[in-house]
Amino acid sequence: MTNSFGGSNSRNGPDLVTRELAVVLSEPRSFEFKPLFEIIHANLRARKCASGGEEMLRLRAYEKLQGLVSMGMVRKTITKAGKKYEGLASLASLVPCVPGEAAVAL
Repeated sequence: MTNSFGGSNSRNGPDLVTRELAVVLSEPRSFEFKPLFEIIHANLRARKCASGGEEMLRLRAYEKLQGLVSMGMVRKTITKAGKKYEGLASLASLVPCVPGEAAVAL
């Protein structure tokens, strides 16, 4: 009998943080990371899915965001004011199609 410890993820589809990033970034505007994270954190808290501490969630959200940038689903624009992130059309594949799962706006 073999035991498998970690290393594989049996869930299909993106995780909750990635889905929330996709929902918020599918809006036709660009965000700096801090306001983007505040919206995502509020959405996850409203759904009672924000566990593990705010700083850990911030790190995970930043890592997921950079992954979306590297996959070409999010455009990163560097300006004098800071870095802005904008979702592209390819991000639509990650947005949930379930009615009633809209983003909570601040």
